[in-house]
Amino acid sequence: MREALLYEPYDQDRIRCHLCSHRCLIKPNETGICGVRINRDGRLLTQVYGMAISANSDPIEKKPLFHFLPGTTSFSIATVGCNFTCKFCQNHDISQMPKDQGRIVGRELLPSEIVAQARRRQDASISYTYTEPTIYFEYALDTARAAASKGLKNVFVTNGYMTEDALRMIGSDLHAANVDLKAFNPDFYLKLCQAKLEPVKESIVRMKEMGVWVEVTTLIIPGHNDNEDELTALAEWLVGISPEIPWHITRFHPTYRLLDASPTPASTIHRARKIGLEAGLHYVYSGNIWGDEGEKTYCHHCGQLLIDRTGFSISANHLNKGACPSCDTPLAGVGV
Repeated sequence: MREALLYEPYDQDRIRCHLCSHRCLIKPNETGICGVRINRDGRLLTQVYGMAISANSDPIEKKPLFHFLPGTTSFSIATVGCNFTCKFCQNHDISQMPKDQGRIVGRELLPSEIVAQARRRQDASISYTYTEPTIYFEYALDTARAAASKGLKNVFVTNGYMTEDALRMIGSDLHAANVDLKAFNPDFYLKLCQAKLEPVKESIVRMKEMGVWVEVTTLIIPGHNDNEDELTALAEWLVGISPEIPWHITRFHPTYRLLDASPTPASTIHRARKIGLEAGLHYVYSGNIWGDEGEKTYCHHCGQLLIDRTGFSISANHLNKGACPSCDTPLAGVGV
């Protein structure tokens, strides 16, 4: 165990955690909602520092990030635990392990070893992913600082529930993020995730202000967040921040505790993608539809195919010095 960051004593025996927007009030010998930060004798300890449950090199497109160092690989790590309890979690076996199984497992993999492995594999970045990086923030922070010092970029694949304090602390060592904007109505967040919408919106705005490259993912679940008015409002809100934010709209498949919802029809994804483009977003992608036209990147100005992509693989890159070869319109992103 290691002492956690971003907490303060609340009264004689309880602790207030300021890492994420739950701001849990934690009693002695209990954890916060994440299941991994525990109050021991008036000190908040993280139980997952250096304890990787997963460590792999992935295509950066798997995050998904389509406009950040495309075609490169990212060394991807996670610990167990999450500060959300999404009924549709695709990685529930590790994200919900502390709560569902009462266990915290992993193998020791220290920040210096992560950076060394990433450099050996010639990965361009390190991604903190699979579960929620906020809950292993101390581990991610030390790794990010070590990685940045060696020229590697850092990526959060996140639910966006971290506090401003956490974002300011990692600062310029965070280079990109894919934020799950799971819906655009508070009831969805409350009923299906036991969380709130507004902190996620605030984090997206804050990251953009900090200069972090942001892409957004929304998993479309039939009957829960596929209302056209809601999708339009979400897309228009993103446009208000920046029309250059890529929006990934992905298909749902029944899993975990949401088995009564149907898989998302491809037609729903195509409709949502059209809504995003008509709202003014320059780049809207369909996900979990292998070989779909919506996986590819087009010039938002003239419609020229710029990056031909299937799944997580790039088959052709037609960019000319980061711009459209037909009309010279630059492609938004980092390292494109």
